Amino acid sequence: MTVLVTGATGNIGRMVVTELHRLGAHDVRALTVDPGRAALPAGVTVFQGHLGRPSSVAAALDGADVIYLAPHIPTAGEICRLAAEAGVRRIVDLAGPRGGIWQPIEDAVEASGLPWTHLEPGEFMANATLWADQIRAGDEIRDACPDAVNAPIAQEDVAAAAAHVLLTDGHEGAFYPLTGPSALSRREMICLLGEALGRTLEYVELSRDQARPVFEKTQGAAAEWYLDGLATLTQHPQTELHPATEITGRPATTYVQWARTHTHLFQ
Repeated sequence: MTVLVTGATGNIGRMVVTELHRLGAHDVRALTVDPGRAALPAGVTVFQGHLGRPSSVAAALDGADVIYLAPHIPTAGEICRLAAEAGVRRIVDLAGPRGGIWQPIEDAVEASGLPWTHLEPGEFMANATLWADQIRAGDEIRDACPDAVNAPIAQEDVAAAAAHVLLTDGHEGAFYPLTGPSALSRREMICLLGEALGRTLEYVELSRDQARPVFEKTQGAAAEWYLDGLATLTQHPQTELHPATEITGRPATTYVQWARTHTHLFQ
């Protein structure tokens, strides 16, 4: 079976390639803008291309059996059409919570007529890097909505789930909402980050008006959208789900485990 990973040097795409290699996949293709700098595992066939230029993806699609579709809304429909024309048999896409901003990805995949599997992760643990500059500057972390609760997931666990779905049957037509193992408030996440770093971090609650310029520094134009999401999670806390663990058969990464592995991001 020939597996094509698009966005193969992106944060999750690269991990998907690595996980496929670890699982012993023998025919893995990787789509990347700069093959010379990709530094992907030995044995991976690297194709030059980008989802933003569908014509550049055609060669990689030719002969592929299943593809991992990285999220790129503007061309998702065209890429899926080309995949169907190339004889691809199945698409595994990375989107997000149903009905959210990534819904067009799933719509495009389903419109292709090909068998599909939707991976729908919530917030990534790596989003904790939004606090990185404040953590480097001191022990006081200014943030909004301390009681907003969700169950963030490690990107490594998302990639592991993607690799297993790509290589195994029985996932056609499935929606997999992916979360981490524990539902945590913003305040609890800060506390756990401090534990991993060997520090005591103080959470300072901001009003929405106070938080807006803080979030604009890290989120730019998406600051209002992110704050809206936190307000929703305050009123409707997210609970943890376990499909990633069920798919991969391995324990999910906890928040503290992730933080201890990534302390370099905050130093």
